[in-house]
Amino acid sequence: MYNSNVPKDIELPSSKQLIRSTIIALITALILLFTVVLPAEYAIDPTGIGRVLGLTEMGEIKDQLAAEAEQQREISASGISEMVSEETVPSKEAESTMESKPSDTRSIVLKPGEAAEVKLGIKKGDVVSYEWSVDTGHVNYDTHGDTKGIDYFGYGKGRAVTEDKGELKAEFDGKHGWFWRNRSGKTVTVTLNVSGDYSGIYRVL
Repeated sequence: MYNSNVPKDIELPSSKQLIRSTIIALITALILLFTVVLPAEYAIDPTGIGRVLGLTEMGEIKDQLAAEAEQQREISASGISEMVSEETVPSKEAESTMESKPSDTRSIVLKPGEAAEVKLGIKKGDVVSYEWSVDTGHVNYDTHGDTKGIDYFGYGKGRAVTEDKGELKAEFDGKHGWFWRNRSGKTVTVTLNVSGDYSGIYRVL
């Protein structure tokens, strides 16, 4: 009637074996936590192994991008981009010549860790030619736009870049431009040149 094989006591793991297996599993998990997970996800490297394996740099990149994305959201939410300082008024040359395309040049000095953002007022479908570069070091950048109902629309981004140029075609009526953060450990000067169809240039950060 009972034809199932009942394991003998000797075949079952003992309490001592179970405890030992649990301890080994915990130790393995802790080793992975301190050597892989913390460096790769949070740039925390208490052992130094993460730096050797290149995992700590991955964590640092994630932290930088997350911080920059959060700062972008805060800027859009607070409405800072509506403020215009004296130095961001369109150039007199652009205002005086109605037939020619407006053009502007901006130079921004950034200390290590500092950030800046410049926006243009551009209508949907209009195109602006741009070129920017740094005199030394490098920056992280994010080219994007925003308008009412759209907090963020990305056109492109990069890390440890010294220059970029091209054409920015607006996907909607709104403010479009560039965010830079100096991660090079030295003071840099970002020089931006723009020309095309736009209605003002603003330093919003």
